[in-house]
Amino acid sequence: MRDITDVVKNISEIYDSDVAFTVLKDFERVLDDLDVYVYDNWDEGEIVFGPKISRHWVTCAFMWEADNMPDPMGGKRLLDYDCKVTYKKDKIIRPRKIRKPDDIRPGTKKGKLDTLPIWVVEIMMPKKLIADIYGGYKAMQDYEVDTGTEGAVTPETQPADTGAEASADVADAGADLETV
Repeated sequence: MRDITDVVKNISEIYDSDVAFTVLKDFERVLDDLDVYVYDNWDEGEIVFGPKISRHWVTCAFMWEADNMPDPMGGKRLLDYDCKVTYKKDKIIRPRKIRKPDDIRPGTKKGKLDTLPIWVVEIMMPKKLIADIYGGYKAMQDYEVDTGTEGAVTPETQPADTGAEASADVADAGADLETV
């Protein structure tokens, strides 16, 4: 069972650490480049845990509401790239929105806590895959050239070319005439 405060603490730690934030962006770039977000509900996941960085792996866990389970074909796509994907049913504790007096916990001004079912998908991704995808991304960024800033190449004519073009036009006109 997970608590929403643990999720918030994890997100806060990600924002406090440049390394964790960079690794999470690279992790997401791999998911995007492998077209995992094409599958149903993969784009609606929220990070619960991670990124946990070990020697050869980066591990992250994401959660979805029980009704919006991510399509298992997205996870299967990751298996082809040596990722390890586990699906698990779990529960999360969230405070209830206060709309009426019955929603308040006795003796406090806080909302009652509700236990909601969720899906947790844990992805262990090899660091080598992240490095390969990032290397390709970096190469594409270095390769792209902004054509709007470079000057347009205009053909230059020189005096000798102008005379040659005129004589070529006369020769072409003579070839079109028929002899009788």
